[in-house]
Amino acid sequence: MTKAIDFQTDPSKYRHWRVEYDGPVANLFMDVDEDGGLFDGYQLKLNSYDLGVDIELSDIVQRMRFEHPEVKVVVMQSGKDRVFCAGANIRMLGGAAHSHKVNFCKFTNETRNTFEAAEADSGQKYIAAVKGACAGGGYELALACNHIMLTDDSSSSVALPEVPLLAVLPGTGGLTRVTDKRRVRRDLADVFCSMEEGVRGKRAQDWRLVDEVIPNSKFDETVARRAREFAAQSPKADVTQGITLGPISRTITDDAITYSLVEVALDRAGRKATITIHGPDEPAPESADALVAQGDQGYMLRLARELDDAILHLRLNEMTLGNWVFRSQGDPEAVLEHEALILDHRDHWLANEIAQYWKRVLKRIDVTSRSLVALVEHGSCFAGMLAEILWAVDRSYMMEDEFEGDNRALAAIHLSDGNFGAYPMGNDLTRLQTRFYGTPEAVGTAKEAIGEAIEAERAEELGLVTYIYDDIDWEDEIRIFLEERASFSPDAMTGMEANLRFAGPETMETRIFGRLTAWQNWIFNRPNAVGPNGALQRYGTGQRGDYDMERV
Repeated sequence: MTKAIDFQTDPSKYRHWRVEYDGPVANLFMDVDEDGGLFDGYQLKLNSYDLGVDIELSDIVQRMRFEHPEVKVVVMQSGKDRVFCAGANIRMLGGAAHSHKVNFCKFTNETRNTFEAAEADSGQKYIAAVKGACAGGGYELALACNHIMLTDDSSSSVALPEVPLLAVLPGTGGLTRVTDKRRVRRDLADVFCSMEEGVRGKRAQDWRLVDEVIPNSKFDETVARRAREFAAQSPKADVTQGITLGPISRTITDDAITYSLVEVALDRAGRKATITIHGPDEPAPESADALVAQGDQGYMLRLARELDDAILHLRLNEMTLGNWVFRSQGDPEAVLEHEALILDHRDHWLANEIAQYWKRVLKRIDVTSRSLVALVEHGSCFAGMLAEILWAVDRSYMMEDEFEGDNRALAAIHLSDGNFGAYPMGNDLTRLQTRFYGTPEAVGTAKEAIGEAIEAERAEELGLVTYIYDDIDWEDEIRIFLEERASFSPDAMTGMEANLRFAGPETMETRIFGRLTAWQNWIFNRPNAVGPNGALQRYGTGQRGDYDMERV
């Protein structure tokens, strides 16, 4: 699988999903094109999916928020008879490289988390209307919805058959959502996750696997009525029209990816990518209405979309670039002005959506399996939401005092109210609360510095950066760090960084990314699953996997 993967798409290119809009209700149909796989060598039968199917779903969920803010309820359903979704395509998993499988699971996790949070963040409630077999990743799609409705007939069931059939785990939060979200009793969850055939009808409701079971003859009518009821009960304000998300301006060459506000330099010999973020190229809008008039070209939204695309591109297409270096250049006061308009108008639908999008982009950085470093250089604009990057990375370095021949403004960090609650991590803490988990009083001290241009010595005193260096030491220290990091085992780095990034309380989200994906990562390397006689290779042949029965 060497073809570059593009995360940009739009409704004119969809092959696997369609949406019918009916005022406050959107009917979202999964109707996967069997011959529309992202790669050769498999067919997407029974509404099974690969990364290409999920790229479309992610795009739909994003457009639902920005282009169709009038929607209050989304009904996810199948466009095929007798099957809701068979889950991730087994032939794709069996033939994919290990790295692709793991990145596939991570992206599908992020997509499901996004529409799962849509009710709380955007007032859009997702209903899963399940007819037919709903297995594995198909049930995980339903689990991420806010309400699950199951038809009561002989062929409709919910199942997580990965353990008995494939020798792997449900890779997009299935186990965790069964226990933490659905609160299924532990012994019943054990039975459920050991069954190939799944659970049907009233038993599924009694076990808390679904919210409603409806006779087949009344199913469609009841789903439509329930959607209207939920829409009527929704506190979401009525919005008549959204904005259009046009194509992202981007140029890709052998050694760079260039956007209007983001530049990515690719150094394959040094195994690093340098991501430079530019400050605003225009004044902040004067009002929320002016923000709407800007459409998708306003600074905050345009930068979020470009940075998001760059992160995804690097994750899937440049997997040997183990070091990501974040830089910024621009006017920090201008960044703060643009952010302030968003945060001061959170009751306006578009301002809220942009703020929520920034929360998701920053979370994507948090869970990226790369060594992350930020350089606070002269002329930088790490302010407000961009300052969050300094505490998402593993280390940060800051220039101290003037550098010979450098006439840019002295390096400084600028905090805003947004750094103290607007962009929480997956552990439900801010990045500063996570950073100062052992010294919570330091968060309050940092908050007192809002309004300051925090230069190097003060930033070190406040604990906002890892190291500060002057003109004499800067280049050598950065070079030594990057060379050392590039020499370490990428496996050890991934494990170390993921363990260190999420201090504090555990949430459903941290369990999904921290525990489940770590176990899945290990299991995807085991011959019981992926070996020549493993379950993924023998699936569909009539032979079960040949297992090494040693417990390790």
